[in-house]
Amino acid sequence: MVISFLFCALGVRLFVIQIINGESLQAKATDQWTRDLAIVAPRGEIYDATGASLAVSYTTYNVFVRSREVEDAAATAKILADALDLTFSKVYDKVRNKSVSENLIKLQVEGEVAEKIYRCNIKGVYLAENVARYYPYGNLASQVLGFTSIDNEGQSGVEAYFNKYLLGEDGCSFVQADLQGKEIGGSLRYYVGATSGDSLTLTLNSKIQLIVEQTLEKIMIEQKAKAVSALMVKPKTGEIVALSSKPSFDLNEVPRDDLTALFEQSKVKPVTDVYEPGSTFKILTVAAALEEGLTNFEDRFYCPGFRIIDGVRIKCWRSIGHGSQNLIEAFQNSCNCCFMDLALRLGVDKFYSYMEKFGLGKTTGVTITGESKGILMAKKLVKNVDLARMGFGHAVAVTPIQLLSAVSSITNGGSLFTPYIVSQICDCEGKVVSQTQPVKKANVLSPSTSQMVNTLLEKATNKLEPYTFVEGYNVGGKTGTAQKYKETGGIDQGKYISSFIGSYPASDPEYLLLLLVDEPGAGAYYGSVVAAPYGKEIYSGLFEYLGAKKESEETEIEYVTMPDLVGKSMSEAVEILKTLKLFYELDGSGEYIKEQLPPQGTKVEEGTTILLIT
Repeated sequence: MVISFLFCALGVRLFVIQIINGESLQAKATDQWTRDLAIVAPRGEIYDATGASLAVSYTTYNVFVRSREVEDAAATAKILADALDLTFSKVYDKVRNKSVSENLIKLQVEGEVAEKIYRCNIKGVYLAENVARYYPYGNLASQVLGFTSIDNEGQSGVEAYFNKYLLGEDGCSFVQADLQGKEIGGSLRYYVGATSGDSLTLTLNSKIQLIVEQTLEKIMIEQKAKAVSALMVKPKTGEIVALSSKPSFDLNEVPRDDLTALFEQSKVKPVTDVYEPGSTFKILTVAAALEEGLTNFEDRFYCPGFRIIDGVRIKCWRSIGHGSQNLIEAFQNSCNCCFMDLALRLGVDKFYSYMEKFGLGKTTGVTITGESKGILMAKKLVKNVDLARMGFGHAVAVTPIQLLSAVSSITNGGSLFTPYIVSQICDCEGKVVSQTQPVKKANVLSPSTSQMVNTLLEKATNKLEPYTFVEGYNVGGKTGTAQKYKETGGIDQGKYISSFIGSYPASDPEYLLLLLVDEPGAGAYYGSVVAAPYGKEIYSGLFEYLGAKKESEETEIEYVTMPDLVGKSMSEAVEILKTLKLFYELDGSGEYIKEQLPPQGTKVEEGTTILLIT
């Protein structure tokens, strides 16, 4: 009886050990008699729209020491310290530390150095495969791409947002070891390979991105700007073709010693930062008014240089006024009085209804970390004086991508799309895991209104005659100049953001550009003087890259030499500029010209906008 009971108990115990706990006990046993080294999976590659590699992974090595196997600690430490450019004492302490089975000496050692260590054939020193990130274009699209940590985790940009796709599945290698952790000679070795992460294909075109970034660098130097940003999209799909901010940094030399500066330079500012748009916002106001039938091209507006609303005097940018003008002329002149009138005709409810349709006050849904919603005043608090200011782009804050998304919906026939940066994701075998299709969120305008706005943009940019903004090409556009505000509130005197929105082709846009110059410091700050000429350069580079044929071979722009306008009356100066087919922006309300930009003797194209300071 007792024997039967013992056999039954033994059987139950064996059942528990072998069947119920067998798997966990086997794992513990394997852990005791083996030593493993991780094999880090390569991150997936990142490509641009043309297939060019923007981010790749390459093999590096981690150097480990198993102290119990080391025969000469001092000699081993000396070799490793010299090869890896490390302090001998720190390496020596790790080599002698037998309290753990393995000590990591250094991560991500380059192949040449690892091979040198391997050839030394040092007992107790092991190499494990790792991967490092390399960006073939250095600082190109640095904010968009982002960077990784030393352990291959995405830290910013696309690298962070799509980290779960880019990360692969790590592998490992096993060796059998004795009780002291020493490798058993002739024992079995096991190898489990790593699986590479998924690859991303972006909508960015590296060639167009390069054209944009070279222009931004030029602006930083010539306009002495604090910062500059640009965003180019395809309005009919929402694809982001180029996206950049300066200053930036080389992704292969990430400046980690100043984390505050790194954070600032890592932000995708066209997505994260809000600003008061100024006159570029007038595109939204006129579109809403046209759609509601509250204005037309023949509608006339009188500008004496100001409007008095709710007892508050609100100035037009041209203090002497524009006089009587139709809608086309008012848009060309960027007359604040006209757009105050249009906003007031719409009223708060309709104005806010269109702002909501255009996507203001909420994120666009772009797959980039840190997108801001912009700032819209609570509708119930809006007074007429606030609405009037909103009409010409003040008292409202947007992100650049939010504004350009809205303008896209206005110029593309009336459809609001979600902007996107990744076109597809493929696994390590090239199989498509995910493919992005354009997402149409809403219809916001009729095609006829869209066409009218495109006509206004075309006439606003080509002031002399058609095809003169970029000689032979039909480019539309609108400039903007906005004041900046202090963090504590109130206008930051003398600080501005100059901007330009361009469309091509103006009649049916395929490419929209938004260019922002933050705090230009070379003397001028109007968007027409500071931003528009560089928008012209970007489009000229785009046309050359695309091989776009000129739409008019007859247009030929002449160059003129700037006369000396300093000391002349404003009326005299304006008359001279008209004769030379030059346009002007006016800074000040005096009668005589105190300064001019560009200065006397400078050669400029006909149609150039000159800054007159009175």
